[in-house]
Amino acid sequence: QVQLVESGGGSVQAGGSLRLSCAASGGTFRDYYMGWFRQAPGKERGFVASISTGGGSTRYADPVKARFTISRDNDKKTVYLEMNRLKPEDTAVYYCAARAYTNWGTQAYEYDYWGQGTQVTVSS
Repeated sequence: QVQLVESGGGSVQAGGSLRLSCAASGGTFRDYYMGWFRQAPGKERGFVASISTGGGSTRYADPVKARFTISRDNDKKTVYLEMNRLKPEDTAVYYCAARAYTNWGTQAYEYDYWGQGTQVTVSS
């Protein structure tokens, strides 16, 4: 199985940017579809973005389209989430997840491995 560790969270003013990283170890990183999810207090964990095994295809939740970019570097075993034009409603704990199947997953239950999360706080 794969172990995931997120980093890069923090506090930022509305309109600012952050870049999250998720470092993987174990397993075979290049075989996993990767995803980012987020969870705000009192809300369910929701899909943010996902990326195919080779990085050639991506999907995004509607609220983050045109603002967030997911990418991966299979040599470094790392997946990234570039977040631009951040809004207060983006405030949440962001989780990196790995799906041990070579197809898309946009639901949390479809992912097999999870990091511990990193806090993102956006102030107005």
